[in-house]
Amino acid sequence: MGNSERRVLIVDDEEMYRWNISDFIEDEGFSVEVAESGENALEMILSQPFDVVIVDMRLPGMDGNAFVVKAREINPDLRFLIHTGSVEYMLPPEFKEMNITQEHVFYKPLEDMNLLVEQIYLLLDNKN
Repeated sequence: MGNSERRVLIVDDEEMYRWNISDFIEDEGFSVEVAESGENALEMILSQPFDVVIVDMRLPGMDGNAFVVKAREINPDLRFLIHTGSVEYMLPPEFKEMNITQEHVFYKPLEDMNLLVEQIYLLLDNKN
């Protein structure tokens, strides 16, 4: 399967981050969509398939933690990367049950976007 069939959704309320990450990941050959809120992203997940979701934790309305739980209920095969500006961010215990670990957490500003891409590949390789 080529990367273009690999679909990534970026959920971030900050436009600059959405487009910077989107452009970088698209250059790696992935198909990328963006959403500015958890609610908007859930609608997208209901209507189209995604492999990996990169999600900000501080979102207007539903926060990133609530979004991940709901998105996983809709599609149990989704894999998640956390992208947050909050250095105090702690993974909720239920995330560990979803195999979301500290290596899936990235802090803004991300110095090296290749780290994000490497983690996307690892998540895709580990899909059962």
